[in-house]
Amino acid sequence: MLSGRRILLIIGGGIAAYKSLELIRLLTKAGAGVVPVLTAGGAEFVTPLTVSALAGERVHSALFDLTAEAEMGHIELSRAADLVVVAPATADLMARLATGQANDLASTLLLATDKRVLLAPAMNVRMWDHPATQRNLATVMADGALVVGPNEGEMACGEYGPGRMAEPAEILGAIAAALGSGRLAGRHVLVTSGPTHEPIDPVRYIANRSSGRQGTAIAEALASLGARVTFVTGPAEARRPAGCAVVEVETAAGMLAAVEAALPADAAVFAAAVADWRIASASGSKVKKDGSGAPPALSLVENPDILRTVAQRTEGRPRLVVGFAAETDDVVANATAKRARKGADWIVANDVSPATGIMGGTENAVVLVTAEGAEPWPRMSKQATAEALADRIAAALA
Repeated sequence: MLSGRRILLIIGGGIAAYKSLELIRLLTKAGAGVVPVLTAGGAEFVTPLTVSALAGERVHSALFDLTAEAEMGHIELSRAADLVVVAPATADLMARLATGQANDLASTLLLATDKRVLLAPAMNVRMWDHPATQRNLATVMADGALVVGPNEGEMACGEYGPGRMAEPAEILGAIAAALGSGRLAGRHVLVTSGPTHEPIDPVRYIANRSSGRQGTAIAEALASLGARVTFVTGPAEARRPAGCAVVEVETAAGMLAAVEAALPADAAVFAAAVADWRIASASGSKVKKDGSGAPPALSLVENPDILRTVAQRTEGRPRLVVGFAAETDDVVANATAKRARKGADWIVANDVSPATGIMGGTENAVVLVTAEGAEPWPRMSKQATAEALADRIAAALA
């Protein structure tokens, strides 16, 4: 998959550094050459000997290595690779990259490289959520860096939340995508995600509880297989997927326009929870109570059906159209009927009744409904669900 590719791997100082060893193994197994750079912090968690043995290369750690610097070694290192990967990318490394510091070998390489940079952040959840880290993340992404993860889960410190470094297999997929490799290389996939907000007046709207996490996970899983992904999202709380072209919308009408602008595509995955209805005529000013105790009369009209519009196109229809069905009862029957009614190839159905905790949660339990029947999948993380769906999509487009 990565035969002949050369990866410069910077290992930052965090407990997740142990995962970098498995990443080196996966990269070399895929045919890539790995040039390891171990920061002083990283050396507190993994040894240079272990890293060197797995990579089959000398470990670089000192900026002022007189032998290498006689030939401007840090410049050569930064530009001889096809991709620079930082795993784990600590809060400190991200801050130094965002502010353009060059006070050790790792930060100097990041500043001197003319290649793409892929970051795999790993840190405590509170560090990840801190406004400074989020500002730094936005800066490095605006500068062109790719980001994979972090995932949600239990931390080494005992806390729970986003901040766990992506698994080595996920990072391998992101590397393949960044280098244009993978089973979906050359394919364009459209993904919709999140809720839509249908305004009542300037301060109120109709919406639902969709977090957008499943859509983000699907987009990243497809990108990790090499797809060019256009991600059309409503105002979701989930982070936006790395390595994807992101289009922000608010309403169902705006989402339909963005979807049509993004076509043609090889496949389209409609994971967004689009509002079925909108206010016929939203008020231009805040609707006030009039003291009568009677609520205002809201006239509703049906929103455009994005899935059906694309699935029933006579020209430019994607080869594979995948819809989602969030149901509270008769899940398979309703999803089967929806697939036929809309003209979709597949429907990914799930039970979102309150007892399941799926709507807005971190796990999913879906049934894949196709022309061949209904295939229940076990309950698993939304990331694992996304990877399984991306794998099926890749097989269908092969």
